[in-house]
Amino acid sequence: MGGDGAVKLCVFDLDGTLVDSREDLYLAVAHALSELGLPSRTREEVVSFVGDGAVSLVSRAIAPREHLLEIAVAHWREHYSRHLLDHTRLYPGIAAVLGSARIPLAVHTNKPGAMARKILDGLGVHARFAAVVGGDEAVRKPDPSGLLGICTRLGVSPGDTVLVGDSTVDHATAVGAGVRFVPVSWGFVPMETLAAAGATGFVQDAAGLLPFVGATS
Repeated sequence: MGGDGAVKLCVFDLDGTLVDSREDLYLAVAHALSELGLPSRTREEVVSFVGDGAVSLVSRAIAPREHLLEIAVAHWREHYSRHLLDHTRLYPGIAAVLGSARIPLAVHTNKPGAMARKILDGLGVHARFAAVVGGDEAVRKPDPSGLLGICTRLGVSPGDTVLVGDSTVDHATAVGAGVRFVPVSWGFVPMETLAAAGATGFVQDAAGLLPFVGATS
């Protein structure tokens, strides 16, 4: 951290970090595949495809049929935009952590920004964030420019910022931006995979995030 060691800005990933959106993402992919008569995918497969944005998610699901990508994305987007709050919930304890924050908070996700804000609105926590930046509003992670842009916008140096996430994409983004990475244990990516990428200091439950939002208990 910077001069006094205090965290002054906490940036969160969304899917797999703040919210468990696996079922709604899976059902939207299943819908798109069904509409196109393509082979189905398991929930585990779909979850493993998440992290690089909507187009990459659908591209991986329909592979190797790239010629169908545009229509598949359209089917996915139409379904997901209507159903993204059917099953998606904040992880246990996250609402209390956000409510305890004493520093600015932000969200940096590769999910389309409007969808991210719709989820945060629907779960009653959008107002807790000073900025919400989607994958269609900045260069997608792991490019660090979106994270650095959030730091600049909120007037906090990267050295006084943490990025809380659940994926190797998040880890690489933090490293590229010179921001401390705080990995969570409950996300979509196995801890072993994150650790192999160099992530350390795993937070085991939401209460473990309190020090990173300016709260002590």
